[in-house]
Amino acid sequence: MIEEERKLGAGEAFRLPDLTDQVPAGGTVAAAPPVTLTATYYDTPDLRLARAGVSLRHRKGDDLPWTVKLPAAVPGLRHEISRRGKAGSAPDDLVALVTAWSRGQALAPAAKIRTIRHAYELCDVDGTVLAEVADDDVTVFDGKGVRMAFREIEVERKAGDRALLDAVTAALTEAGAQEGEFTPKHVRALGAAAALPPDLTAPGDLTEQPSAADVVSAAVRSGIGRILAHDPLVRLGQPLDDGDTAVHQMRVGCRRLRSDLRTFAALLDRDWADRLRDELRWIAGVLGEARDAEVLRERLKHTANADPLCPVDPAAVARLDDALDARQRAALASVDEALRSPRYHALLDLLIDAAREPRVVAAADQPAQRLLPRMVARPWRRLAYGAKGVDGAADLDPLAADERWHAVRINGKRARYAVDAVAPVIGGAAARMAKALGRVQNLLGEHQDAAVAADTWVSLAAQTPDDTDLAVVAGRLFERERAAIRAVRAAFPEAWAVAAEPTRTRWLP
Repeated sequence: MIEEERKLGAGEAFRLPDLTDQVPAGGTVAAAPPVTLTATYYDTPDLRLARAGVSLRHRKGDDLPWTVKLPAAVPGLRHEISRRGKAGSAPDDLVALVTAWSRGQALAPAAKIRTIRHAYELCDVDGTVLAEVADDDVTVFDGKGVRMAFREIEVERKAGDRALLDAVTAALTEAGAQEGEFTPKHVRALGAAAALPPDLTAPGDLTEQPSAADVVSAAVRSGIGRILAHDPLVRLGQPLDDGDTAVHQMRVGCRRLRSDLRTFAALLDRDWADRLRDELRWIAGVLGEARDAEVLRERLKHTANADPLCPVDPAAVARLDDALDARQRAALASVDEALRSPRYHALLDLLIDAAREPRVVAAADQPAQRLLPRMVARPWRRLAYGAKGVDGAADLDPLAADERWHAVRINGKRARYAVDAVAPVIGGAAARMAKALGRVQNLLGEHQDAAVAADTWVSLAAQTPDDTDLAVVAGRLFERERAAIRAVRAAFPEAWAVAAEPTRTRWLP
């Protein structure tokens, strides 16, 4: 679940104001009985979790005492995942969820905090809890002694909207509470060491005239950040807010980073880049099996429902989906095994080191605008050559033609990633080119998905040759996929002409 809350500081003299005016007409503010919460937070010796805004805790008295909180893209929002379990023995799946930050290091008790909480529920006329205000007296223990104590006010959104959260926060600050940075209790408890920068180095902002090293380093860090951000979401197996999947985005991160390491290879330490690319190829391959199954299952729904006036047998479609579901579950099990392996933990260390200090060579100190366009021109030329070559693909047999189009798709990804990496420096023409290449890439992706799906429907039906209903449905699905391929090939020339238009490519040598 997503937790959204605000934190405010408060001194001993602070008095909670009457918040009745903040609830809708007929609503109430109900005080809950005070409770004492004792929580133990776990971390690595160097506080990797706390420094990254992550926590793993056990709190006595909760129905689900073990909780992991992960940072979300918006400050004040966090992913919260809770489980049952005995004190002193964190559930394996929660320990796995923080692997991107712990990198396999053992977790041990790092802070013990007691909170005496006076909570107030803000309800509407029907009794629905819209928000909760918690007035917390916090004590941090050091062994049997007390290390520090402080008071904190939390405002947590429940069924209400963000405007209510803002209004309640404003009322509290007007009454004397201090709104500051969003700092979790355990981070305050752990002190200055927990406030040090996280291990993962962010891309940062480029200067007005960056060097090639600056741009390449930003691209490397961006790719690594994308991989690590989606690691816990892959383990959770939940769809993203935009309907995409974490498996897809983590795989894209691997592919994009591998492509950037290849495009800018002349500016990087060769052995370092090769090792990183090899390990990324491994994990991308594991993710690829799961992603392929995802795509095929979505493709099956799309293709089966493509013509409502000519429906296909739903029972046969369900049998195809059952086979794909088994394939997907096996692939996800392989992903889980890989993400728990020592090899993956070593890859995480490699990625963190790579983000901290990308190994660029001295030649990369030249201005980015002078050096990088020549490097981007190489994947662009390969794409342009391949795009011209598909004109004659119609004369080939279907399999050979599909393979030629797939090769163009691979080169299209590399070209697009390269343009994306330098667009912030080159400016408008490169940004417009990247957008046009996105359209080209979407078409090429549709081509590949349809080609793979067409072969899959036929091969799955062939596994049960006595199932004539399945064979008929597979044949109809096959024809629909080939029709989709023909539509892509008809639309491609126009999309390619836009991407290759001189106003978009003139910055390339």
